Formats: sequence, structure tokens, C-alpha cells
Amino acid sequence: MDTFTRDGLTFDVLDAGPVDGDVVILLHGFPQDAHAWDAVTPVLGGTGLRTLAPWQRGYCPGATPREIERYEIGELVADVRALADAAGADRVHVVGHDWGAVVAWEMALRHPDRVATLTALSVPAPGAMAWATRKGPQLVRSWYIGAFCLPVLPERALANARGRLHRSGLDPAAARGYAERFPDPSSFTGPLAWYRAMGWSAARRSRVAHLRPLAGPPTAGAVRIPTTFAWGLHDQFISRAAAERCGRFVTAPYRFVELDANHWLPENEPDAVADLVLQRVRSTG
Repeated sequence: MDTFTRDGLTFDVLDAGPVDGDVVILLHGFPQDAHAWDAVTPVLGGTGLRTLAPWQRGYCPGATPREIERYEIGELVADVRALADAAGADRVHVVGHDWGAVVAWEMALRHPDRVATLTALSVPAPGAMAWATRKGPQLVRSWYIGAFCLPVLPERALANARGRLHRSGLDPAAARGYAERFPDPSSFTGPLAWYRAMGWSAARRSRVAHLRPLAGPPTAGAVRIPTTFAWGLHDQFISRAAAERCGRFVTAPYRFVELDANHWLPENEPDAVADLVLQRVRSTG
């Protein structure tokens, strides 16, 4: 599989491993792409798993709609479900990092019948993030989210993406690769739409009583499938309070793993990530 389609959009995808293996969907974050998993997929494929790593909405030419509302969380989750359908998989193992973790949590909450296991990296469950933000420690670390919702200015501020990513602790080769995908400020508009859609959705909820089924805020409640959450001790974006709270929002078997690492776990700690995914997948065998 090189691509899959949904709602008039065409998504690029990296398909690796045996086609008859159990499917693992790998979801990248901001401002990454499917290559975030390049050092993880060979390990998973070597154990007989099939890995599907898509360029998510806003990150590839065929799937970058202009309307902000088309980046609401429900739309992002529906993209993942469409990928599972395209692969012919009734149930999949979902792995997500950063924004990809947000989508992975939501997929598990909204469609538990389609998710066999969840491995979330760096970003904890929506309820944990909301709690930590209200209590204070996470709010300071999330200052950039509001800034990214502004028009025009974020695109300009991100012009030197390579330098910013490298200074944030990302592997230099990965920082260079991602930066090359953003040759001018306007190329950031799709990825930034994920942030802007949060503000758009909140504003609309204050005005409209009845929402479309795909719309709405992150889902409340607890995940009911086996879950591993991994967090880097030196993560500058996610607080310990949020990370430690995560387990309260999972009622199935749960494991919290602290790594001696920063935010960029797939690129900087691929062996550890692959091992955690394999352990979680095998726990249901």
C-alpha cells in the first residue's frame, strides 16, 4: 500500500513488514512525518508485524484541505479508521507520538472495538493533560499551543525549522529531513491547522448546541484496552504531573515507562520504542 483515500483526500503511507502480519499503525506528531518511524519499523517487521506509517492530514499534498474545521480531532481519528479499513484489518495496534499520540488516544476511546493495543509516546491521555493544565504545571509548558493558533505569525516564526528542531533535542539528521519538507512558511499551514482547529472547535461549541458526529472536544472517559505510555524524563513539553496522572484514565492493563530521554522518542530512542511496542503487542497474544 502506497496510499489510501478518505473523503476525497489521498494520504501517502509507508507499508512495511509481511502483508499477512498483525497491523501496527504508527502516527507521527508535529512537525514530523512518517519517517519518524524509520528506525522502529524494521524491528517490528522482523517479528512478523505489518507496519503502516501514514503522512497525516495536512502533511502530504493530497490530504491538505484548506478548511480549519476539517482538522478537528474526529476527522483525524476517522483517517486512522479509514487506513485500518484499507488494510483490511478489523483490529489494529495503534502507536502514536506527540500529536499522533493525541489521535491514538482518541481512536482508542472512540473505537475500542477496532484497537487491540495502544502505545502512546510523550503525550498522555486527554483527561490527564486537561487535569495538569488546570492545575498549573502543564500550562506553562503548553504556551506555544495558543501561539500556534494565531494567523500568519507562526508560519513566519517556524521558518528556521531545522535550527529550532535541533535545539529542541531532535536528532540532527531527522531535524534536517523534516525541515526540507517545509521549504517556505506557507508549507507549515497544514500542520498548524491541527492547533488552530482546537481553537475553532472550542469557539463553535460555545455557539452551537448540536454538533456533527465527527466534531467536538477530546473524549472524556477512560481507555478500556491494554495500554503503554512512555514519557521522557527530559521532555520540555509535557510535565511530570501530566505523565503520572495518565494511568487514572486507563482501566485495562496499563504500563507507565519513564525513559532517560527528551520529547523525540521515535527518532532518538527507536530501540526502546520498538521494544515497548512489541511487549505491549505480545501481552495480548
